[in-house]
Amino acid sequence: MNAKSISLEEKKLRPVVENLHDLLANYHIYYQNLRGCHWNIKGPHFFTLHAKFEELYNAAITTIDELAERILTLGKDPESRYSVFKTQSEIEEVETIGMKDTDMVKAITDNLSILIALERDLLAITSEANDEGSNDMVNAFMQFNEKQNWMLRSFLKKI
Repeated sequence: MNAKSISLEEKKLRPVVENLHDLLANYHIYYQNLRGCHWNIKGPHFFTLHAKFEELYNAAITTIDELAERILTLGKDPESRYSVFKTQSEIEEVETIGMKDTDMVKAITDNLSILIALERDLLAITSEANDEGSNDMVNAFMQFNEKQNWMLRSFLKKI
């Protein structure tokens, strides 16, 4: 497939695809951080946070798939190597073994802040390329992340 077949310009799509790849890498590290938090949560907030981390990693894996499929829709191959994700991601791996529950929530809110910033930047890039399909998709991801970030920050304030 090429960009022309979906009424887009190849030249304008290069930065879109590059930034979609960056977002994909960041989501992979975020996803693994969530898995670690889910597996290693302990303490009085176990039941609440265990379920929340599972909800978030399930949403993240769906987002990962949608990002990869969008890259394919734009005529490129999505990266799939974790070693590349680690070097490309702004989000860093978190050691969750022995981590306090509130520190886990803080780490996830920090991850969400990075994702939101990347998504906000990507919205400008997709608008410049007239790529409304990618724009709508990324906007939905950003709105979900903004709400989750607010909810987790609110949780931290009550403790």
